Amino acid sequence: MRDILPVLGRWYAARQPFGLATVVTVSRSAPRDPGAAMAVGPDDEVVGSVSGGCVEGAVFELAKEVVADGEARLAVFGYSDEDAFAVGLTCGGEIGVLVRPVTPESDPAFGAVAASVAAGAPVTLATVADGPAPRGATLAVWPDSVAGTLGTPGLDAAVTADARGGLALGATGTRHYGAHGERREDAVSVFLHSFAPPPRMLVFGAIDYAAAVARIGAFLGYRVTVCDARPVFATPRRFPDAVEVVVDWPHRYLRTTDTDERTVICVLTHDPKFDVPLLEEALRRPAAYIGAMGSRRTHHDRVERLLEAGVTPAELSRLRSPVGLDLGARTPEEVAVSVAAEIVSLRWGGSGTPLTATAGAIHAHGPARARP
Repeated sequence: MRDILPVLGRWYAARQPFGLATVVTVSRSAPRDPGAAMAVGPDDEVVGSVSGGCVEGAVFELAKEVVADGEARLAVFGYSDEDAFAVGLTCGGEIGVLVRPVTPESDPAFGAVAASVAAGAPVTLATVADGPAPRGATLAVWPDSVAGTLGTPGLDAAVTADARGGLALGATGTRHYGAHGERREDAVSVFLHSFAPPPRMLVFGAIDYAAAVARIGAFLGYRVTVCDARPVFATPRRFPDAVEVVVDWPHRYLRTTDTDERTVICVLTHDPKFDVPLLEEALRRPAAYIGAMGSRRTHHDRVERLLEAGVTPAELSRLRSPVGLDLGARTPEEVAVSVAAEIVSLRWGGSGTPLTATAGAIHAHGPARARP
């Protein structure tokens, strides 16, 4: 949808109704990912695609119907062996497409969402796809505010919490809830479309622990890069879960790499010639988490070297070392879990205390300012 939003924004600003079709579910070899979108606007103008051509004709007709009657529809398209020439996907997959009308009256927040995407500001658009809730209803969720409703306060609260979690990771997909937001029920299907790139995880040091950290980082939704100066160790074959494997001196690579407030930096080299210049660079740039592996003795030696290099105590306070939470971890996989637990805890303000020893709400909901 990001690609067609400029056109949709113009139609919306001109108060010209349009039908918006969005892929909300996929299976097998479906041609487009969730979030792919197509719209039919004034004078039957079409922008975007939901299948690369297989079912666009049927979606076109549905989009015109929803604009005419104001009722959203959920259509599922798949391949049929019995009727191979019927409308369907020739690739053999299956897609669920939500088609809804968009007007300033039906979706008051759409203009703000389009403006946020155009400005590169993170926002998640949640839309009811199916179930006992108003199909096509939307809730726009920003990091500090919300707009719209999905029908009930409970559903809005549950979806807002999940949308912000997805927004932190740039994740898009369908979630299921009860009619009032109950998490153990699946009556209501809500599509959460996150307009934010996935955050980066930079793993320095091509060792076994790095492979486990890269694997769990990818599982958590990070775009993982592994970097090491030794080409014999830094190979894609050793790190299949990394998006990229870079052979370079760690501090030199980081110096030329963009980071932001969501970036995770894991320093697993525990060798002063690598990690001291690397941490000098890391501690002076934006990042959500900077962790360094090593024993307490290694940590104290590293701190002395960093202070001698001119790193300030305030900058050092950002360093999580020894890395991870105290889980008693031994294996690379267990250590990766402890690192991931610390990252998640810092992101959401968790204490790391067993839930059996705590009271109150498990998922804390911070106050959200509603947008007009």
